Amino acid sequence: MPNKNIQDRAMGAIMGAFIGDALGLGPHWYYNLDELRNDYGDWIDGYTDPKPNRYHVGCKAGQLSQAGFILALTVRSLVDCGGYDQDDFCQRMDEELFPLLDGTPVCGPGGYTSQSIREAWRCRVQQKRPWGQTGSHADTTEAIERTLAIAVRYAFQPSQLAAAITDNTTLTQVDDTVVSMTVAYGAVLGLLVQGHALDTELSGKLMELVKNGALPFHAVTHDDLQPPRLGDPDPPRAGRFASPDALLTPSYMAAAVADPEIRIAPAWKVSIVYGMPCAIYHQLPAAYYLAARFHNDFESAVLHAINGGGQNQARAILTGALTGAQTGLSGIPQRFLDRLEGGAGLVKLAEDLASKVSVAS
Repeated sequence: MPNKNIQDRAMGAIMGAFIGDALGLGPHWYYNLDELRNDYGDWIDGYTDPKPNRYHVGCKAGQLSQAGFILALTVRSLVDCGGYDQDDFCQRMDEELFPLLDGTPVCGPGGYTSQSIREAWRCRVQQKRPWGQTGSHADTTEAIERTLAIAVRYAFQPSQLAAAITDNTTLTQVDDTVVSMTVAYGAVLGLLVQGHALDTELSGKLMELVKNGALPFHAVTHDDLQPPRLGDPDPPRAGRFASPDALLTPSYMAAAVADPEIRIAPAWKVSIVYGMPCAIYHQLPAAYYLAARFHNDFESAVLHAINGGGQNQARAILTGALTGAQTGLSGIPQRFLDRLEGGAGLVKLAEDLASKVSVAS
């Protein structure tokens, strides 16, 4: 493994996500790339103000969106409690976020509230339902954007990582495929914080964790994806997820990077190859591809994520965390930290969480 210390990688993951979020604040959700280039030029290279009559209007360059607000809330809960405490997290959502919302999209911190959070607000505030009856079928990455902090905290405890991410995700999103892909992303990020590379070998390491019962995925194939033999018994289930396929995606993306006959050029066109929309199955392949291609170049990774348009904010959050975990905080250009509103406080928050990351269970 690389010699970078665990704390540097853990802080890099958290700050990479915050930076990706803030980079997306201005040019968020442009599905017409000509309009994006007209408003922001041929290449976005830093934080920008939202344009009038666009998303996040009224916010300023370098500020966080609501996704960043919720990520910070999650990190504070993890730090104050020493780990994942669902009651504490839910109380913070009830007391710190929901009073700022009214159930409409253009509202709240960052000037926009996502679908799953609006649904959770309705369940809690309007319908008075208990937490646990608040999840919707939104097929987005909104849970990843906060549970990535849980993945960092439990980077060396994959069973706890999977359980905590599952519990937190289902507070707002209940589709099993979405939950499994969210847990898979967390498992990938955990290995990167440990010091593994996002390469063609990573999925094999994840499958070993499935075989050992550490990750709750059910696999019916033998090693190297060989089919079961006649008369083989059905393998015991390790957990709730029917298929481990979400764990295979990152190494396929890394293989695409390594294959000289496959080239996405320029790299921001990853958004066209895998799709610009918000759904998790568009976002994850693009983030894995960019984080594998620019594993030692944080700036290129997040800026190509942003310049691809569409749901570029989520793409940049996910890419920023994966790449920041590989470069470490020490590999993130200082200008991104200096121009991030409240950056010093966020770095301290990331440091506090990183201090909780332990090799021991």
